[in-house]
Amino acid sequence: MAETVNVAENQKTVPEMEQVEEFNKNKEVETDLILVKKPRQRKRGWLVPMLLGTGIGIGLAGLGMTVMNRPNTTKPAVTPPSTNLAPTMTVTIAPAQLIPVARSLNVTGTVNARDLIPVLPQATGLQIKQILADEGDSVKQGQTLAVLDNSVLQTQIAQAKAEVESNRAVVSQRVAALAQARATLAEANSNLARYRGLADAGAISRQELETRSTTATTAREAISVAQANIASAEADVRISIARVQQQQTQLNQTIVRAPASGIIAEQTAQVGDVANSTQKIFSIIQNGSLELQAKVPATNLNQVKINAPTVITSDSDSRVRLQGNVREIAPLVDPQSREATVRIDIPANSLLRPGMFASSAITIANVPGIAIPAKAVLPQTDSSAIAFILTDGDIVRSQKIEVGEVIGNGNVEIIKGLKVGDRVVVAGAGYLKDGDKVQVVVGK
Repeated sequence: MAETVNVAENQKTVPEMEQVEEFNKNKEVETDLILVKKPRQRKRGWLVPMLLGTGIGIGLAGLGMTVMNRPNTTKPAVTPPSTNLAPTMTVTIAPAQLIPVARSLNVTGTVNARDLIPVLPQATGLQIKQILADEGDSVKQGQTLAVLDNSVLQTQIAQAKAEVESNRAVVSQRVAALAQARATLAEANSNLARYRGLADAGAISRQELETRSTTATTAREAISVAQANIASAEADVRISIARVQQQQTQLNQTIVRAPASGIIAEQTAQVGDVANSTQKIFSIIQNGSLELQAKVPATNLNQVKINAPTVITSDSDSRVRLQGNVREIAPLVDPQSREATVRIDIPANSLLRPGMFASSAITIANVPGIAIPAKAVLPQTDSSAIAFILTDGDIVRSQKIEVGEVIGNGNVEIIKGLKVGDRVVVAGAGYLKDGDKVQVVVGK
């Protein structure tokens, strides 16, 4: 009977098991009453302990089976979220600062040489023998750029030098003639003095004395002629020397030199061309100075100031980012385009060349703005941007931001999303997610 009850109870529900327990307890009570009412039946005293043990065993067995088969309805304890999170990584931070932000006017234009110097040959009618510079070369003032054929001049100089020597020989001859004339004059004067004495003594006739006087006069005139001849010969020498010097100068001019230091912008002649004083051989950008001739609408012209700083860039070359200054504003506005030319000085560089197209951002005002390091800005796939702000407990929170002007020293302007004093994550920002706890370290 006990086995039957145990098997059946394995299939009972919880309420049914409780009824079984109640039934077993009632059975135990009934047994106790029987024992109380019939204490005198001693012949069956052995039966009481047996029945009592059997009832207790059945009750314990039923209770054990009930406990074993009852489903576990106790709910597990819920662990409350802990606020003591471990830092996910170390980061550096920087505060959002209020600094002056430049407002700029974007313009475009053409790069030109500020001072373009033509190199013209001084000697004409001669062939170009050598070209010693190429376009783009940096040259110094006086440097040889080309050599002309000087063979004809060399011959002419040799002839002129020979003529000088010939004229100098003539001078020597005429100096000798002068000396002879002077000796003749001295002899004539001596004879004249002697004949005067003889004439006074009546030894010779007066006609003889006049002859000696004429001879002396002729000798005196010969000296003047000899001196004049010497002067003429010396003049010839000077003329021939001047001719040599002139030809020597022409010979020197066959060396074409740079009139100023700068950069060779163009080469317009080749070896074998005949030099012409009206045709340039090279063009030099003096001192390598360039300028951007930008077009500015007349409506914006009053915003542009002389010496205003500018940033020059090129769409075709990302390496171009040069600091320039407004040098000149044209006094006239084109009546067709309603634009004026603004000349912007460009520092010497190897990236821009005359004729190239470039852009410039002219600073027209400085206003206060919020700036953070550019590394703190994280571009998103929807073309927006975010930054992570450090909050209490070193927890980071993502913040959508709107970026404005690029500022120097690696900073950018934030138009919207941050306020002054917000601490943004710089190093490590790209590895965070919203709600991460971080450890802040001092940035280098």
